[in-house]
Amino acid sequence: MCGITGFWGHSAPQENIARHMASQIIHRGPDDVGTWCEEQVGLNLAHRRLSILDLSPAGHQPMHSACGRYVMAFNGEIYNHLDIRRELQEVEGEQVQWRGHSDTETLLQAVAHWGIEETLKRCVGMLAIALWDRKTHTLTLARDRFGEKPLYYGFAQGVGNDDGDITGRGPLLFGSELKALMAHPEWQGTLATEALEGYLRFGCVGGGACIFQGVAKLPPGSLLTITHANVQAGRLPAPVQWWSAEQAARAAMAEPPLASPEAAIDAVEKALGNAVRSRMLSDVPLGAFLSGGIDSSLIVALMQRQSEHPVRTFSVGFDDARYDESRHAEAIASHLGTQHLTLNATSTMALDLVPSLPELYDEPFADSSQLPTALVSRLTREHVTVALSGDAGDELFGGYNRHLWVPRIWHNLKRLPLPARRALAMTLKAIPSHRYDALMRMGGRVMPKRFQMRTFGEKLHKLAAVLESSSERALFAGVASMNRQPAALMNNAGQNAQPEALFPALAHFNSVEWMLLMDTLHYMVDDVLVKVDRASMASSLEVRVPFLDPEVFHTAWRISAETKLKDGQGKWVLSQLLYRHVPRELIERPKMGFAVPLDDWLRGPLREWAESLLTPASLQALPMLNAYKVRRLWQAHLKGQGHHAQQLWAVLQLLAWQRRWRPSLP
Repeated sequence: MCGITGFWGHSAPQENIARHMASQIIHRGPDDVGTWCEEQVGLNLAHRRLSILDLSPAGHQPMHSACGRYVMAFNGEIYNHLDIRRELQEVEGEQVQWRGHSDTETLLQAVAHWGIEETLKRCVGMLAIALWDRKTHTLTLARDRFGEKPLYYGFAQGVGNDDGDITGRGPLLFGSELKALMAHPEWQGTLATEALEGYLRFGCVGGGACIFQGVAKLPPGSLLTITHANVQAGRLPAPVQWWSAEQAARAAMAEPPLASPEAAIDAVEKALGNAVRSRMLSDVPLGAFLSGGIDSSLIVALMQRQSEHPVRTFSVGFDDARYDESRHAEAIASHLGTQHLTLNATSTMALDLVPSLPELYDEPFADSSQLPTALVSRLTREHVTVALSGDAGDELFGGYNRHLWVPRIWHNLKRLPLPARRALAMTLKAIPSHRYDALMRMGGRVMPKRFQMRTFGEKLHKLAAVLESSSERALFAGVASMNRQPAALMNNAGQNAQPEALFPALAHFNSVEWMLLMDTLHYMVDDVLVKVDRASMASSLEVRVPFLDPEVFHTAWRISAETKLKDGQGKWVLSQLLYRHVPRELIERPKMGFAVPLDDWLRGPLREWAESLLTPASLQALPMLNAYKVRRLWQAHLKGQGHHAQQLWAVLQLLAWQRRWRPSLP
């Protein structure tokens, strides 16, 4: 795991600039730094190394292929690189003279033999690559199947995104994080205002979009080959997809299904067990996150089964009992026989991280679980360099509540005509949510306790939003949104995007299958993986995700949605598999997740920080925000009139990001 960056300019290469760009991402690779330039064309590569495999100088990057044709800067891990080496040895014989045992060298030899696209298809792992071909004078950028490793690219003076083509002026820049691009002396980042509505809706800048004009994220499973003519013209072609989650899901569904529950559980155990074993390859200390939930417990159980020694596991205990799962994690660790450590954290430690979030996430990002994730990563890094996690189990096996109840609600809802539902929704919304709360408090004096609801008004307003849904797709879009009406917080934003337009319709997927795929393509890629990558790499911790093994993905898509959600239970297959290793009574309890008491924090310890960002001068720096409506939302939150913490968190993170990075306005 490392950090890469570089640029392709019009003048002679400047190594000091490349080194300066790499220094901005030193946290991704504190063990070594390397730069390389192709003087004739002005191309520069830079690399920061976090040594995981082959700790010797033989793993130094940028690395040259043995044939001398290719030079590569690589961020990631190739878990099957030893298998690829053996295959290369078979076809090339004694011609292969390995200099070390790093996966980078394996990748280069594979590219020299099969070419870049065929090599990517053979690789199992996570990666972001910048590959220079000295023969054709082309630069290829590539990213792994699911987008575990980030890769930004664009022009120093970006102009826009024209039908998929990135346009701009000045040198081409690329890197693992935006802060590396921003360190180039010709950088003039201009805010991409068209990205703001989506950001305020989902709390992240999703898809291939970027918060800066003329800059993009390389989509998962894609590669982009750039010529000197592209750079001179200020226009980059659209990336080419070498792997597609949608197509991979369709291919798996075309195979004979794993019809019986036992067959499904056995197949998942085999695929996931192999994925875990391959991700335990490391030349540095390795462990695993253990929250005590189904996914992380299953990963640890499969690790321990394949290890001759106690696996090192880590959980975090919080001083707020509402968010503390450490006791459950300790019980599971004790049963499995791991070497477990509970890292004690406090709310103060999490709060102290808030001012540093714009630096850590150099693109606006507002999933508040970013705080405990960063904290867990920091504390775990004090003991190991690599940690396995249980991320992506929800997206592959149906772990979110919406996977269960969206089809059920829509089945009943669609019987009522849309005009009647909308009329009912308008009636419900005619009364502000805090008035409903007041009514509930009054009624609570005489009402049995079991009928009392703490957020009665919010629930009724959510019900109104559900009633207004014109389709099951729109219902999912509303549930998946942090803010259903982001345009209401903006000036001149026009109408909110129609919910049906937010996610594509796909033929031959039932409603649950479609939701799982949408969550994989969007929420997991744009939110979960971004959160984990930035939080862990900020502490120089490599996190590996066994659920994102292509064979595990393939196996998951051979299991029917009915089996995944059997007996009204999300992740039924994973639960049954875990019961083979851990007693049921240690697992069965309500899901907690990595939540923080954002409502209370914004009214309490974070109030001063928030109000410093909501001053007229601060809001004026982003004139596309409607200052009046933002302030009104803030005042309503302070008075306890509704629950607006998530919407406000997105606004506050945007303002904090603006204050840190000072983008130009278009």
